[in-house]
Amino acid sequence: MRVLITGGAGFIGSHIADRLAADGHSVVLLDALLPQAHRDSEPPPWTSEHEFVAGDVRDGELLARLLPGVDAVCHQAALVGHGLDPADAPAYATHNDYGTAVLLAAMHAAAVPALVLAGSMVVYGEGRYDCAQHGTVRPGVRLPADIAAGCYEPRCPRCRRSLSPGLVGEDAAPDPRSTYAATKLAQEHLAAAWARQTGGSVWSLRYHNVYGARMPRDTPYAGVASLFRSALERGEPPRVLEDGAQRRDFVHVTDVAVANARALAACAAESDTAGSGAGRLEAVNVCSGEPHTVGELAAALAAALGGPAPVVVGGARPADVRHVTGDPAKARRLLGFTAAVGFAAGVRRFAAEPIREPVAP
Repeated sequence: MRVLITGGAGFIGSHIADRLAADGHSVVLLDALLPQAHRDSEPPPWTSEHEFVAGDVRDGELLARLLPGVDAVCHQAALVGHGLDPADAPAYATHNDYGTAVLLAAMHAAAVPALVLAGSMVVYGEGRYDCAQHGTVRPGVRLPADIAAGCYEPRCPRCRRSLSPGLVGEDAAPDPRSTYAATKLAQEHLAAAWARQTGGSVWSLRYHNVYGARMPRDTPYAGVASLFRSALERGEPPRVLEDGAQRRDFVHVTDVAVANARALAACAAESDTAGSGAGRLEAVNVCSGEPHTVGELAAALAAALGGPAPVVVGGARPADVRHVTGDPAKARRLLGFTAAVGFAAGVRRFAAEPIREPVAP
């Protein structure tokens, strides 16, 4: 297949490009080289093995030139992170949602039938919780007063009892709690509408906490693994919010690249078999299935790098949730995808992998 990868010079997109090329596919990378993720306007060295185009996914004329002859699009381009405050909302909506709309319109014009979307676990908000009395419940937003008092665990909205966190499945009702999360959910809705209207095939891969080589460092838009490693490389202890017991699923970027390859193969199979899934969006968690706490990640990275022990500082960012860990069963069943990189080995690997120089101020 010939595959257009938007955001193809970025952290995840570049690994997908390498994986697809190794599998024998032809790839073309499109990237706007946004300063939130890139040090300068030059493409990073790992793009040199691939066809690269500097440009914005919101440029419909450029897409009209790139898409003829393309069999599928792997849409990774996005402004990522929680957003620093509500003033970021126009930028997030423009890059993530308007950009996706322009891409889908161009795909329709060029008769490109398949899309793999970089989805996100942020669409869930909090993960799955069970109350001993009321079964599966959805907790409300945590109160600032509770967080200030060090009470971080959500409680049952009906009886206020403690809850047991579990694995969240793709059938959970979405509950986005940040601007970024709202735009990721909107991307899924736009893509699902495109699929219904065109008969196209869409897989939304809901990434959990991705880490690995080429992560951008020293930026508020980076993932927590990069923030911890950046601190350790400055000789500083990682600063862990809340009490460090918040649960996440950390999945290595090479596994994420494999999941994308599997989804593209599924798209190809659907186009070969009429009615086997085209015309709808299928969402799957891309996760390790091995939940760990943020505190465990900080401690493991500090040990691997021989740095100072983490410092637990309390507090929480306004959009943070307490626990969100994914159920990997659907991705295993539909895509045959199981993460190969375990937590302990992955963190040791990440400690030695190259990450990017600080991005532009």
